[in-house]
Amino acid sequence: MKQHLDQLKFGAVGALVALGCSGYASAAGDTRPNIIVILADDLGYSDLGCYGGEIQTPNLDRLAENGVRFSHFYNASRSCPTRASLLTGLYPHQAGIGRMTFDEKKPGYRGTMTHNGVTIAEVLSQAGYQTGMIGKWHVAETPLRPDQRQWLAHHVQYDEFAPKDNYPTYRGFQDFYGTIYGVVNYFDPFSLVNGEEPVRSVPEDYYSTIALTDSAVSYVNRYTENEKPFFMYLSYHAPHWPLHALPEDIKKYEDVYKVGWDKIREQRYERMRKLGIFNQEEDYFTPRQFSESWEENPTSEWDARAMAVHAAMVDRMDQEIGKLLAALEANGQLDNTLIFFMSDNGCSPEDCQFYSEGENDRQAEMRNGEKIIYPREKEVLPGPENTYASIGARWANVANTPFLYWKAKSFEGGICTPMIAHWPKGIQQPKGSMTGQMGHVIDIMATCIDLAGASYPAEYKGNEIIPLEGKSLVPVFETGTRAGHSELCFEHFEEKALIDASGWKIIRQGTEKPWELYNLKEDRTEMNNLAAQYPEKVAELEKRYLEWENRAMVNPRP
Repeated sequence: MKQHLDQLKFGAVGALVALGCSGYASAAGDTRPNIIVILADDLGYSDLGCYGGEIQTPNLDRLAENGVRFSHFYNASRSCPTRASLLTGLYPHQAGIGRMTFDEKKPGYRGTMTHNGVTIAEVLSQAGYQTGMIGKWHVAETPLRPDQRQWLAHHVQYDEFAPKDNYPTYRGFQDFYGTIYGVVNYFDPFSLVNGEEPVRSVPEDYYSTIALTDSAVSYVNRYTENEKPFFMYLSYHAPHWPLHALPEDIKKYEDVYKVGWDKIREQRYERMRKLGIFNQEEDYFTPRQFSESWEENPTSEWDARAMAVHAAMVDRMDQEIGKLLAALEANGQLDNTLIFFMSDNGCSPEDCQFYSEGENDRQAEMRNGEKIIYPREKEVLPGPENTYASIGARWANVANTPFLYWKAKSFEGGICTPMIAHWPKGIQQPKGSMTGQMGHVIDIMATCIDLAGASYPAEYKGNEIIPLEGKSLVPVFETGTRAGHSELCFEHFEEKALIDASGWKIIRQGTEKPWELYNLKEDRTEMNNLAAQYPEKVAELEKRYLEWENRAMVNPRP
């Protein structure tokens, strides 16, 4: 499918400013690695083939076979908080997005990335790196307009989708092609921007995942003409709802999911065991969270189709990543490019077809005026542009095999992401290794600083900068171990957790429920609540959690 590359031209002034402020002395003979961070959206823990899934992901499987997979790598449980953490190396509240992209008038909840943090691009551009971002931004405040419904349908136009001083080009990226808002129509996305300019129209054969990759490939081709290394952040929309995929990709999976929820979960679990995802652990298969029988499911045809579209979206993302890898190879850059691949959170349980049309970032009609169908009765099969649906909690439970729960929860199904690191010249561990070292998206900034020989600033553009929370992953690449975090902490809409370096984890699901306690070393999938057995451990970890809440700007709450 031919995509429009004529929209990949960027403002020369912005590029010159970004390059001109670099403090790095010389690019001649620069052997530092390129760094590419690829972020999927709402991907399930076991969706990829290399993590046990049935979805065809040969390109990501290739990266895993020649790199390192992490089994204990964490995110912030939802899209915008995770992205803010990844970009800044801070916890979400410190980065300004403790919840969503709306200003709730509290320090940790401003709905946009704070200027008391710096992005990876801001730091690396100062160290001589070229910087480009492609895809979903979703870390800028997105105020709603009275004519939001018409705006979402492209029937009215404005020059800004958010204040421009929070666009990527103002946060260290010399190039940007993507969307400012979170949710998109894959065939005609709202809030699409090229540099700082709105993209008013797209070709008839447009599909987001392909267009973003076309842009990424063009960046690689351009950046490799320069001796300076580059940092690229490629943030796909896939496979976040709405379920939109190309017919040829859906066809590959049209019969796969007709066997139902239980069979697919069981098959995934068995593949995970054979792959050694959790090393020597033998029994970590949680019960399915729903009791309904697939054989008695009156909407099984629709449900099988929904998961087929989800698979098609993941499959297409993998196909496009293959094109990016081919471009790196063609330019002689693959061996000295560190590629990270991960998800922003666990698979989503949402039934988005029950949301209100025309609100926030959810379209009610297409550009041509055709009404978009929200199939609340599952009366129309998902996949085409004129439908708006998601897979729901039952398939999300499958996609997050073997874990409990999903996106926005602090159980492992919400916060643990598949994570692949590939860097032939730099990773010294055996190819195809699986590491149980605990990491978090806050570590990506620290790793980039380490490899770039950059400095994390105490002050930037007149703003005092919050100290970095992340720790470099380079020791894991070199020796297999590192002196990591003493604990990792989580909070999102009162979903709270702390994971101690020893493997103890406390979870609290809202203010009305008591703390739960799990030993992840012995109970990887949180099936045995030990809170009543070890109340002193709960008290110890709760004290540490509350100290973190106060330090990390979780309080005061809105």
